[in-house]
Amino acid sequence: MNAPIEPGVIPFVLSDTRDGVCTLTLNRGERYNTLSHPMLDALESALDEIATREDVRAVVIAGKGKGFCAGHDLGELRSHPDEAWQRELFGGCSRAMIKLTQLPQPVIARVHGIASAAGCQLVSMCDLAVAADTARFALPGINVGVFCSTPAVGVVRNVARKRVMEMLLTGDTIDAATALDWGLVNRVVPMDGLDGAVKAFTDRIVARSAAIIALGKRAFYAQVDRPLGAAYEGTTEAMAWNLVDQDAFEGMDAFLQKRAAKWRTGW
Repeated sequence: MNAPIEPGVIPFVLSDTRDGVCTLTLNRGERYNTLSHPMLDALESALDEIATREDVRAVVIAGKGKGFCAGHDLGELRSHPDEAWQRELFGGCSRAMIKLTQLPQPVIARVHGIASAAGCQLVSMCDLAVAADTARFALPGINVGVFCSTPAVGVVRNVARKRVMEMLLTGDTIDAATALDWGLVNRVVPMDGLDGAVKAFTDRIVARSAAIIALGKRAFYAQVDRPLGAAYEGTTEAMAWNLVDQDAFEGMDAFLQKRAAKWRTGW
Protein backbone atom coordinates (compact mmCIF):
# COMPACT_ATOMS: atom_id res chain seq x y z
CA MET A 1 0.00 0.00 0.00
CA ASN A 2 1.55 3.27 -1.13
CA ALA A 3 0.75 6.75 0.15
CA PRO A 4 -1.33 8.88 -2.24
CA ILE A 5 0.53 11.57 -4.19
CA GLU A 6 -1.05 15.00 -4.47
CA PRO A 7 -1.72 16.11 -8.08
CA GLY A 8 1.12 18.20 -9.45
CA VAL A 9 3.49 17.35 -6.58
CA ILE A 10 6.65 15.45 -7.48
CA PRO A 11 7.55 13.28 -4.48
CA PHE A 12 11.14 13.27 -3.32
CA VAL A 13 10.95 9.54 -2.60
CA LEU A 14 8.91 7.03 -4.58
CA SER A 15 7.60 3.98 -2.72
CA ASP A 16 6.55 0.79 -4.49
CA THR A 17 5.76 -2.52 -2.77
CA ARG A 18 5.60 -5.81 -4.65
CA ASP A 19 5.72 -9.36 -3.33
CA GLY A 20 6.82 -8.23 0.11
CA VAL A 21 9.63 -5.97 -1.15
CA CYS A 22 9.34 -2.19 -0.78
CA THR A 23 11.56 -0.18 -3.13
CA LEU A 24 12.27 3.39 -2.07
CA THR A 25 13.60 5.40 -4.99
CA LEU A 26 15.27 8.76 -4.44
CA ASN A 27 13.43 10.84 -7.02
CA ARG A 28 15.60 13.81 -7.95
CA GLY A 29 17.64 12.20 -10.70
CA GLU A 30 18.35 15.51 -12.42
CA ARG A 31 20.25 16.52 -9.26
CA TYR A 32 21.81 13.11 -8.70
CA ASN A 33 19.40 12.55 -5.80
CA THR A 34 21.21 14.86 -3.40
CA LEU A 35 20.16 14.54 0.23
CA SER A 36 18.56 17.94 0.58
CA HIS A 37 16.48 18.77 3.62
CA PRO A 38 13.21 17.80 1.86
CA MET A 39 14.77 14.58 0.54
CA LEU A 40 15.92 13.56 4.01
CA ASP A 41 12.52 14.40 5.49
CA ALA A 42 10.82 12.28 2.83
CA LEU A 43 13.23 9.38 3.34
CA GLU A 44 12.82 9.42 7.11
CA SER A 45 9.03 9.54 6.77
CA ALA A 46 9.11 6.57 4.39
CA LEU A 47 11.30 4.56 6.79
CA ASP A 48 8.97 5.33 9.70
CA GLU A 49 6.02 4.08 7.68
CA ILE A 50 7.80 0.89 6.58
CA ALA A 51 8.78 0.09 10.18
CA THR A 52 5.09 -0.49 10.99
CA ARG A 53 4.29 -2.67 7.97
CA GLU A 54 4.38 -6.42 8.45
CA ASP A 55 3.60 -6.93 4.76
CA VAL A 56 7.05 -5.51 3.92
CA ARG A 57 9.72 -8.17 4.29
CA ALA A 58 12.67 -6.41 2.63
CA VAL A 59 13.53 -2.86 1.59
CA VAL A 60 15.52 -1.70 -1.45
CA ILE A 61 17.00 1.81 -1.64
CA ALA A 62 17.51 2.97 -5.22
CA GLY A 63 18.16 6.21 -7.10
CA LYS A 64 16.45 7.73 -10.14
CA GLY A 65 18.42 8.94 -13.14
CA LYS A 66 22.14 8.62 -13.85
CA GLY A 67 23.38 8.08 -10.30
CA PHE A 68 22.48 6.66 -6.91
CA CYS A 69 23.15 9.66 -4.66
CA ALA A 70 25.71 12.48 -4.81
CA GLY A 71 25.48 13.34 -1.11
CA HIS A 72 24.30 16.62 0.31
CA ASP A 73 23.20 19.54 -1.85
CA LEU A 74 26.15 21.97 -1.75
CA GLY A 75 23.99 24.86 -2.96
CA GLU A 76 21.60 24.31 -0.08
CA LEU A 77 24.45 23.97 2.42
CA ARG A 78 26.07 27.18 1.21
CA SER A 79 22.80 29.13 1.44
CA HIS A 80 22.55 28.45 5.20
CA PRO A 81 25.65 29.84 6.94
CA ASP A 82 24.19 29.47 10.44
CA GLU A 83 25.38 26.62 12.64
CA ALA A 84 21.94 25.81 14.06
CA TRP A 85 20.53 25.04 10.60
CA GLN A 86 23.53 22.88 9.73
CA ARG A 87 23.27 21.02 13.03
CA GLU A 88 19.58 20.32 12.42
CA LEU A 89 20.21 19.07 8.86
CA PHE A 90 23.03 16.72 9.80
CA GLY A 91 21.15 15.57 12.88
CA GLY A 92 18.24 14.62 10.64
CA CYS A 93 20.56 12.83 8.23
CA SER A 94 22.17 10.87 11.05
CA ARG A 95 18.73 9.98 12.39
CA ALA A 96 17.65 8.60 9.00
CA MET A 97 20.86 6.59 8.66
CA ILE A 98 20.41 5.01 12.09
CA LYS A 99 16.80 4.13 11.25
CA LEU A 100 18.06 1.96 8.40
CA THR A 101 19.69 -0.28 11.00
CA GLN A 102 16.64 -0.13 13.29
CA LEU A 103 14.13 -1.34 10.71
CA PRO A 104 13.01 -4.93 11.36
CA GLN A 105 13.40 -5.58 7.63
CA PRO A 106 16.77 -6.00 5.87
CA VAL A 107 17.70 -3.04 3.66
CA ILE A 108 19.56 -3.42 0.36
CA ALA A 109 21.24 -0.57 -1.52
CA ARG A 110 20.84 -0.81 -5.32
CA VAL A 111 23.76 1.29 -6.52
CA HIS A 112 24.39 2.66 -9.98
CA GLY A 113 26.42 5.64 -11.11
CA ILE A 114 27.86 7.79 -8.36
CA ALA A 115 27.52 7.26 -4.61
CA SER A 116 29.52 10.03 -3.01
CA ALA A 117 29.80 11.67 0.43
CA ALA A 118 26.46 11.10 2.23
CA GLY A 119 25.43 8.92 -0.72
CA CYS A 120 28.37 6.64 0.06
CA GLN A 121 27.28 6.81 3.71
CA LEU A 122 23.80 5.69 2.65
CA VAL A 123 25.27 2.63 0.94
CA SER A 124 27.33 1.82 4.01
CA MET A 125 24.37 2.00 6.38
CA CYS A 126 22.25 -0.46 4.40
CA ASP A 127 22.49 -4.09 5.51
CA LEU A 128 23.51 -5.24 2.04
CA ALA A 129 24.63 -3.46 -1.13
CA VAL A 130 24.62 -4.52 -4.78
CA ALA A 131 26.43 -2.31 -7.29
CA ALA A 132 26.59 -2.05 -11.05
CA ASP A 133 30.12 -2.54 -12.37
CA THR A 134 30.08 1.09 -13.52
CA ALA A 135 29.25 2.46 -10.06
CA ARG A 136 31.70 4.79 -8.34
CA PHE A 137 32.18 5.69 -4.68
CA ALA A 138 33.86 8.63 -2.97
CA LEU A 139 34.17 10.72 0.18
CA PRO A 140 35.19 13.86 -1.73
CA GLY A 141 34.31 16.62 0.71
CA ILE A 142 37.95 17.55 1.24
CA ASN A 143 38.04 18.79 -2.36
CA VAL A 144 35.63 21.62 -1.45
CA GLY A 145 36.88 22.27 2.08
CA VAL A 146 34.45 19.95 3.86
CA PHE A 147 35.73 16.87 5.68
CA CYS A 148 33.23 13.98 5.32
CA SER A 149 32.98 13.33 9.07
CA THR A 150 29.43 11.94 9.25
CA PRO A 151 29.76 9.83 6.08
CA ALA A 152 32.87 8.28 7.60
CA VAL A 153 30.83 6.88 10.51
CA GLY A 154 29.07 4.39 8.27
CA VAL A 155 31.90 3.75 5.84
CA VAL A 156 34.45 2.91 8.56
CA ARG A 157 32.03 0.27 9.84
CA ASN A 158 32.38 -1.44 6.46
CA VAL A 159 35.92 -0.64 5.34
CA ALA A 160 39.29 -0.77 7.13
CA ARG A 161 40.45 2.48 8.76
CA LYS A 162 43.39 3.23 6.50
CA ARG A 163 41.26 2.69 3.41
CA VAL A 164 38.65 5.10 4.76
CA MET A 165 41.29 7.69 5.66
CA GLU A 166 42.64 7.38 2.13
CA MET A 167 39.18 8.21 0.77
CA LEU A 168 38.74 11.07 3.25
CA LEU A 169 42.17 12.66 2.80
CA THR A 170 42.45 12.37 -0.99
CA GLY A 171 38.81 12.71 -2.01
CA ASP A 172 39.57 10.18 -4.74
CA THR A 173 36.87 8.05 -6.34
CA ILE A 174 37.04 4.27 -6.19
CA ASP A 175 35.42 1.96 -8.72
CA ALA A 176 32.93 -0.81 -8.00
CA ALA A 177 35.55 -3.56 -8.06
CA THR A 178 37.56 -1.73 -5.41
CA ALA A 179 34.44 -1.14 -3.32
CA LEU A 180 33.79 -4.89 -3.43
CA ASP A 181 37.38 -5.71 -2.50
CA TRP A 182 37.29 -3.21 0.40
CA GLY A 183 33.98 -4.55 1.76
CA LEU A 184 31.68 -1.62 0.97
CA VAL A 185 29.39 -3.70 -1.25
CA ASN A 186 28.37 -7.37 -1.41
CA ARG A 187 28.06 -7.89 -5.16
CA VAL A 188 29.16 -6.16 -8.36
CA VAL A 189 27.31 -7.05 -11.54
CA PRO A 190 26.78 -5.61 -15.04
CA MET A 191 24.17 -2.84 -15.09
CA ASP A 192 21.65 -5.03 -16.91
CA GLY A 193 21.97 -7.63 -14.15
CA LEU A 194 21.56 -5.21 -11.23
CA ASP A 195 17.86 -5.79 -10.58
CA GLY A 196 18.32 -9.56 -10.86
CA ALA A 197 21.14 -9.53 -8.33
CA VAL A 198 19.04 -7.47 -5.90
CA LYS A 199 16.12 -9.87 -6.41
CA ALA A 200 18.35 -12.84 -5.65
CA PHE A 201 18.80 -11.38 -2.15
CA THR A 202 15.19 -10.31 -1.62
CA ASP A 203 13.83 -13.69 -2.76
CA ARG A 204 15.91 -15.45 -0.13
CA ILE A 205 15.00 -12.94 2.58
CA VAL A 206 11.26 -13.13 1.87
CA ALA A 207 11.46 -16.93 2.07
CA ARG A 208 12.81 -16.80 5.63
CA SER A 209 11.13 -16.03 8.95
CA ALA A 210 10.44 -12.31 9.30
CA ALA A 211 10.41 -12.62 13.09
CA ILE A 212 13.80 -14.30 13.28
CA ILE A 213 15.37 -11.88 10.79
CA ALA A 214 14.09 -8.93 12.84
CA LEU A 215 15.43 -10.45 16.06
CA GLY A 216 18.78 -11.26 14.46
CA LYS A 217 19.22 -7.85 12.85
CA ARG A 218 18.47 -6.13 16.15
CA ALA A 219 20.99 -8.34 17.97
CA PHE A 220 23.66 -7.82 15.31
CA TYR A 221 23.63 -4.02 15.49
CA ALA A 222 23.40 -4.07 19.28
CA GLN A 223 26.61 -6.08 19.59
CA VAL A 224 28.75 -5.06 16.63
CA ASP A 225 30.57 -2.15 18.31
CA ARG A 226 30.46 -3.39 21.90
CA PRO A 227 33.41 -4.90 23.81
CA LEU A 228 33.76 -8.66 23.42
CA GLY A 229 32.25 -9.63 26.77
CA ALA A 230 29.28 -7.32 26.41
CA ALA A 231 28.75 -8.49 22.82
CA TYR A 232 28.58 -12.12 23.93
CA GLU A 233 26.31 -11.22 26.83
CA GLY A 234 23.83 -9.51 24.52
CA THR A 235 23.91 -12.18 21.83
CA THR A 236 23.56 -14.97 24.41
CA GLU A 237 20.30 -13.31 25.44
CA ALA A 238 19.26 -12.98 21.80
CA MET A 239 20.01 -16.64 21.08
CA ALA A 240 18.00 -17.75 24.11
CA TRP A 241 14.98 -15.74 22.92
CA ASN A 242 15.49 -17.01 19.36
CA LEU A 243 15.53 -20.66 20.36
CA VAL A 244 12.18 -20.44 22.15
CA ASP A 245 10.49 -18.56 19.31
CA GLN A 246 7.77 -20.52 17.52
CA ASP A 247 9.47 -19.94 14.15
CA ALA A 248 12.63 -21.54 15.51
CA PHE A 249 10.58 -24.55 16.61
CA GLU A 250 8.97 -24.68 13.15
CA GLY A 251 12.28 -24.29 11.31
CA MET A 252 14.04 -27.07 13.22
CA ASP A 253 11.02 -29.38 12.97
CA ALA A 254 10.80 -28.75 9.23
CA PHE A 255 14.49 -29.55 8.81
CA LEU A 256 14.25 -32.74 10.84
CA GLN A 257 11.06 -33.79 9.05
CA LYS A 258 12.53 -32.91 5.62
CA ARG A 259 9.76 -30.49 4.66
CA ALA A 260 9.38 -26.80 3.87
CA ALA A 261 8.97 -24.52 6.88
CA LYS A 262 5.74 -22.58 7.35
CA TRP A 263 6.67 -19.27 8.96
CA ARG A 264 4.20 -17.12 10.85
CA THR A 265 3.21 -13.76 9.44
CA GLY A 266 5.03 -10.65 10.72
CA TRP A 267 7.48 -10.23 13.56
